[in-house]
Amino acid sequence: MAKKFIDVMDTTFRDGFQSVFGARVLMDDFLPAVSAAKEAGINHFEFGGGARFQSLYFYLNEDAFLMMDKFRQAAGNDANLQTLSRGVNTVTLDTGSRELVDLHAKLFAKHNTNTIRNFDALNDVKNLKYSGERIVHHGLKHEVVVTMMDLPPNCEGAHDAAFYEKCLRDILNSDIKFHSVCFKDASGTSSPEKVYQTIKMARRLLGDSVHLRLHTHETAGVSVACYLAALEAGADGIDLAASPVSGGTSQPDILTMLHAVKGKNYDLGGLDVEKILKYEDVLHGCLKDYFMPPEATQVSPLIPFSPMPGGALTANTQMMRDNNILDKFPAVIKAMREVVEKGGYGTSVTPVSQFYFQQAFNNVMFGPWKKIAEGYGKMVLGYFGKTPVTPHQDIVELASKQLGLEPTNESAIDIADNDETKSLSYTKAILEKEGIEQTEENIFIAAACKEKGVAYLKGEGKVMVRKISNMSKQVLNQAPKTKSEANKYSVVVNGSKYNVEVSDGFDNFQIKSVTPATSKPAQATEKKDEPKTEQSSEISSGNGSSEIRATMSAGVFKILVKAGDTVGKGQTVVVLEAMKMEIPVESPSAGVVSEILITQGQSVDDGQILIKL
Repeated sequence: MAKKFIDVMDTTFRDGFQSVFGARVLMDDFLPAVSAAKEAGINHFEFGGGARFQSLYFYLNEDAFLMMDKFRQAAGNDANLQTLSRGVNTVTLDTGSRELVDLHAKLFAKHNTNTIRNFDALNDVKNLKYSGERIVHHGLKHEVVVTMMDLPPNCEGAHDAAFYEKCLRDILNSDIKFHSVCFKDASGTSSPEKVYQTIKMARRLLGDSVHLRLHTHETAGVSVACYLAALEAGADGIDLAASPVSGGTSQPDILTMLHAVKGKNYDLGGLDVEKILKYEDVLHGCLKDYFMPPEATQVSPLIPFSPMPGGALTANTQMMRDNNILDKFPAVIKAMREVVEKGGYGTSVTPVSQFYFQQAFNNVMFGPWKKIAEGYGKMVLGYFGKTPVTPHQDIVELASKQLGLEPTNESAIDIADNDETKSLSYTKAILEKEGIEQTEENIFIAAACKEKGVAYLKGEGKVMVRKISNMSKQVLNQAPKTKSEANKYSVVVNGSKYNVEVSDGFDNFQIKSVTPATSKPAQATEKKDEPKTEQSSEISSGNGSSEIRATMSAGVFKILVKAGDTVGKGQTVVVLEAMKMEIPVESPSAGVVSEILITQGQSVDDGQILIKL
């Protein structure tokens, strides 16, 4: 009896890079490995989309469309080149208008894409319908997606086999045209049994003629077991990566899976172990100078409690490392549990995973629910579509009050169409003002990447690649705190500082010890290790002047004033950027700007003086 042929998509160059390096790998460094993969017999690649679009303009000063064209040259004309799209979000974190969604499909078809995997993090079929139609319209194969994860304990109402059956039936009943179906678990938290029941259900509904596949990650340590369960249930394809960007936060290694199916009735695309070894050797050589964050190679037992996708997890830890706040990561990942529980159970995959992390980050940095992250707030209010279950009412009310928005049932794409700033005409006007040629590619780059896209097109892009050869020892040695370290805090009571150690746990904490700190008593001004409030811009008065300080370590995104400007109390004067969030810095008093001590794009430390009044 012939073995069943299983199509393997090599995710190394999109999800692998995203999961391990935050998508920051230069094309000239990795293209030799694409040729090596081709020689190894691989002809199905994930080569773009997801974070591997914006990141090229944000951090690499490279053109994603040029990268896609060069990838085709290296992979050959016969290769199936696939990208990842977030439904009406396409390759951004925000909802696009209909004309932007259409332009996305048109340009990706033009630049050598064969297949687009199209998902919605909320599993809202309304967000898949128009995007799927445009993919097919422009001659591409449409792989429609149901997104998966596991819920934290004691949560119910979604993300079981019955829920995924409803999602699939919604897709089938909507008459969306598609060529294949994928169940995508970006956090890798689904159990093997749930995967088996889900794929078995899907095979029953779809029949034998529809290509059916599973995508998962090794983050929770069960990916190989899940793939075996999916194959047993009738899946036709799986996604794998090559070392060194396999395992951990990424997909299982090709060699690992070849070993796992030994003796079973599956043929993984005719791949040969010896040829894959040669390919991985070339890839290791290509990436030898890239900094490998330790968290990218680890399996975390906490992920099922706080489901975090591989790509988002490492991208966030890297940004925290860049901003010298990596010590906060254990607290943030724990805080995610409550954020997921109260947010309506959207699948933890971009952009929802980023919303979850941003809110958890805010809860740690500013106090629980003191500052609603814009993306998270808009999600619970309905601006990205309908969440699987209704979010907690108190969170909805907080989001509405802080963001100044009412809850909505209007479709996300209709909201985008009604926003003039999301029209292509608005983007064209910006390009005209900046003297940039209005090609379709340039229009999409500027619309999808905003200020950073325009900066790239003006020749002002920066290369921010984490290579060992140009990184400091201090940065290289940073790692998330150990469990014991993560449970130790410094607190200030009546001007005196104490070291406090608490017992570990998700649901409650008990104080284990309290000891006086050896450092000097806290001064009147805020210290780096003290908790911040939302309005924590500092005033330091002396000689009639005031100082406006950074509220956290971050990059300077926008400077909204200039020397000589009169500002009012509470006026936003600087916008910082960290963790893909914009953080406004407000003037704590009225005055006249006497000196600006920062430049746009500069990195600043927590408490650093930004502006003097």
